[in-house]
Amino acid sequence: MGESVAGRLFSVLDAFDAARGGPASLRLTDIAARTGLPAPTALRMVRELVAWGGLERAADGTYRLGLRLRALGAAAPCPRGLLDAALPALGVLGARTGGRADLAVLTGPGAAGALCLVSGERLPGHATAFGKVLLTAPPADLPRLTRHTVVSAAALSAQLARARAEGLAVCAEEHRLGELTVAAPVRGPAGTVAAVGVTVPTGVPLDRVTAAVRAAATRVRPPAPAPWSRPPGA
Repeated sequence: MGESVAGRLFSVLDAFDAARGGPASLRLTDIAARTGLPAPTALRMVRELVAWGGLERAADGTYRLGLRLRALGAAAPCPRGLLDAALPALGVLGARTGGRADLAVLTGPGAAGALCLVSGERLPGHATAFGKVLLTAPPADLPRLTRHTVVSAAALSAQLARARAEGLAVCAEEHRLGELTVAAPVRGPAGTVAAVGVTVPTGVPLDRVTAAVRAAATRVRPPAPAPWSRPPGA
């Protein structure tokens, strides 16, 4: 028996999983290649997802995750209170930097990726500032996403230690070329529970961005109990 319709739809969505190397946008041929679905089947699944709002078709013909899917992710009960607490600070951060401000948490205990609660995007932890703030140790798999991606466990360990010591992480073009991410930890009684950060084009003056990110992180007061918090001393 072949894969169910639901399984095919899920496989299309999984093709966009950034934590596993999926890009933000894909052409239909890319989706078919990543899912292993025949092109006509992939097209049918994509059209259903577009009609539902799970995918959006851009002007250049590529597809990306849709607003309905992102809204559902943001409405998940675990991080909802934390997101509500962070929204005012995120609004200020976006206005001050002109970038895309977001709040991220680990995708689950022991996870190697970060989930952005505003955009709904899943990020590879090793290649973004959000992940470098949240991770306590290098994950087992360190795929190279751009020529700048750090794929050495020793080098990544040093970056994680520096992020913990400085309360800030900066990541230049490791996830996507032309993008710079800056993130700072949101701390609760049990330690770091989330990361506040912003994505801006490479070349934006860094001092202004880092100051705004630090200020935003200090404004967020996580509710108790905090979701997916680290144990004391982590």
